[in-house]
Amino acid sequence: MDIATAGELWDADPGWLNTASYGLPPRHAFQELQAVLAEWRHGSGDWKPWDASVGRSRAAFARMVGANAADVTVSSTVSQIMSVVATALPAKARVVVPDIEFTSNLFPWAVAAEIEAVPADRLADAVDGSTAAVAFSLVQSATGDVAPLRDIVAAARAHDALVIADGSQACGWLPVDVDGLDALACAAYKWLMAPRGAAFGYLSPRLRERMRPLAANWYGGAGEDSYYGPPLRLAADARAFDLSPAWFSYVGAAPAIELLNELGVKRIHDHNVALANRFRTGLGLEPAGTAIVSVDAPGERLAEAGIRAAVRAGKVRASFHVYNTTTDVDRALNALTG
Repeated sequence: MDIATAGELWDADPGWLNTASYGLPPRHAFQELQAVLAEWRHGSGDWKPWDASVGRSRAAFARMVGANAADVTVSSTVSQIMSVVATALPAKARVVVPDIEFTSNLFPWAVAAEIEAVPADRLADAVDGSTAAVAFSLVQSATGDVAPLRDIVAAARAHDALVIADGSQACGWLPVDVDGLDALACAAYKWLMAPRGAAFGYLSPRLRERMRPLAANWYGGAGEDSYYGPPLRLAADARAFDLSPAWFSYVGAAPAIELLNELGVKRIHDHNVALANRFRTGLGLEPAGTAIVSVDAPGERLAEAGIRAAVRAGKVRASFHVYNTTTDVDRALNALTG
């Protein structure tokens, strides 16, 4: 299926250029969720089929980022995942972060360690022998800038520092591979187009050896006999760090992520970036390799034309995904330049 045909699988109203805030579900994901909500409403279904969607989602996310499903934990937020990852750090650890980092991948380190905030393009240069970890977003939400991942990983490996990435603004449109990463957390309600309440975390085996499961619960247990009573018995893999899942969020997440894998993230990337570059060119900007465009522009003109975008760090932020078309781009350009 080509991307143009795939766009027919969504019910997006024209002018939605705000996937960086939340993504729109494909029709069949929304329908699956509605069916389960009806079961919940009437008490006509069992929870175990709902729970099966968690396993489907975990496997689909693992496939998307080149990980083993056994190394993927499920959660509800990026900040919760990062807060547990922070248990791997020694006391008074130094963590290097971008000075523009979204606070869900900043506050957990500020609580647990000593942070050094540097310009995003200087992360690799700031890593040295005193660095315990470097934490950053693969794509910065305010600017759309894509992190120089290879440089950061090389610098961190040279000093045995942990590499911790937030993929919330990347996974789903930017090809991502966990090779070189110790942790990758992703909120699924943006580019993965899931209901809010689903999040995933890749945790490398070497990282898990240092972590403590602060939110240990029945869902991270070693088997179904973990419902009641001692002793502590957690799974031997990343599931030990699972939160008990918000089922309905995963019911919507599974088909959405599976569809992204079916379409191919590389093809989605090319589609999204082409739209973003059409928008940039129309505003007199150079093309760039990102699906998020941050510009100084009169955002009220977009709103008046029915274009839904965001304002971040004082600039209009437009974001383009698989369900967007050139018509969306041109409508936004006409509003800004007409």
